Amino acid sequence: MSSIKIRSKRMDGNTQIRTLISHPMEHGRNKDKTTNKLIPMHFIQVLTVRHNGKVVAACNMGAGVSKDPYFAFMLKGGEAGDEIVIDWVDNLGNKDSATHKIS
Repeated sequence: MSSIKIRSKRMDGNTQIRTLISHPMEHGRNKDKTTNKLIPMHFIQVLTVRHNGKVVAACNMGAGVSKDPYFAFMLKGGEAGDEIVIDWVDNLGNKDSATHKIS
């Protein structure tokens, strides 16, 4: 199951794309409560949004983004049946991707 949830909504000829990503987004300064050792950095570095195969947003992120980040984008146009693909890569090399059809 994907860590990415995508929702879309047509609004006045545009499409609102909302996504919620399940990810710990650790910045490396928190301590584990049981061992009192620092929790290693683990955060999304690149988030990419594609509309029908064309990149419409590429976001470079750092460790300052909160756990389970939420993002919203307005897409000019977009029709029912168009495909939205969102993927991410984190600093440990983990990846995920999700596909959504605009309704």
